[in-house]
Amino acid sequence: MSTTRTFDEINDKLKKGKAVVFTAQELVAFAAEQGEKAALDKVDVVTTATFGPMCSSGAFLNFGHSDPPIRMEALTLNNVPAYGGVASVDAYIGATAESSDRGAHYGGAHVIQDLIEGKSVRLCAKGTVTDCYPMAACDCEVSLDTMNQAYLYNPRNIYQNYAAAANASAKTLYTYMGTLLPNCGNVNYSTSGELSPLLKDPGLRTIGMGTRIFLGGGVGYVAWEGTQCVFNHEEFPGGGVRDSGATLALIGDLRGMSSRYIRGATFEKYGTTLYVGVGIPIPVLDEELLHDLARGNDQIFTRVFDYATQSRNRPNFGPVSYAQLRSGSMELGGKTVRTAPLSSISRACEIAETLREWLQKGQFPLQEPIAPIPRSSFKPLPAE
Repeated sequence: MSTTRTFDEINDKLKKGKAVVFTAQELVAFAAEQGEKAALDKVDVVTTATFGPMCSSGAFLNFGHSDPPIRMEALTLNNVPAYGGVASVDAYIGATAESSDRGAHYGGAHVIQDLIEGKSVRLCAKGTVTDCYPMAACDCEVSLDTMNQAYLYNPRNIYQNYAAAANASAKTLYTYMGTLLPNCGNVNYSTSGELSPLLKDPGLRTIGMGTRIFLGGGVGYVAWEGTQCVFNHEEFPGGGVRDSGATLALIGDLRGMSSRYIRGATFEKYGTTLYVGVGIPIPVLDEELLHDLARGNDQIFTRVFDYATQSRNRPNFGPVSYAQLRSGSMELGGKTVRTAPLSSISRACEIAETLREWLQKGQFPLQEPIAPIPRSSFKPLPAE
């Protein structure tokens, strides 16, 4: 007889302190040793996590009204441009926006980190004078303590399975996948493999709108499908979602976050980005879900693309397992090359463990999705 569970049944066990919660790595090891049937019978929830660069991130901020009022149309925070075309004193600051005085060494991602750390930032704003907004400009210091609302809203986070990157050209390339050495001198990758949330539930059966998550050290939610979200279940031998797959739009209050899990960064000769820590609990509902949860790094594959090609349709060098990538080297073009993650596996493990503690203490009930993630298809920019 097959084992099946519901969200309500698992939440009841969590509330009573009787639920068994494993991290994704623990579940992979347990299933390999004891078998998937034993894992299904024993484990109620599996915690997954990732901590890596997620450029499509930013924050909505409400500064409160000045006296007299101003309608902010052009504004900067620590000389980083923010978008003011949403309301009088609302703004959105994107992670990759760069400062006018420090360039890529300081950007929107760093402003967000500064705010989380309790620092004040300089707000400079200008607006058209109207009868109801008589002030033309303002220059002041703001912080999380002075703002009404400040929340992270990231349009595209936690790619299901991002491709690895190499460079077959004769010159060094500086990209959002880090520095790529010439003549396939290295391979960089970003996905956290067997810890990666959307690889553990590739059909997004338990993840959808409203799902409660660990976001940046606090509690967040899945708000919508992520931009460029695509479901593609074609698999490599042994398993593994092909290409990038699904993404999620995430939201959460900056005031509950920590700069340990939200950090601004600069990639050499590329620009700024935001490192984001995300953890998602996956309830073990049935055998099918357990099978996906039990896949280890040796059973999960991605592809290595050649970033030397200046085209969206880059050639690739074929599949590689995350076990091979995490070993530190792989065979490419007839030689052994170094592999390195852009994401932090150790920080992801820390997030998965923290989320497990929250669940076991009854502080983090599972939220069944109120709607599924739409099945979208990727549409490139039309050619001229």
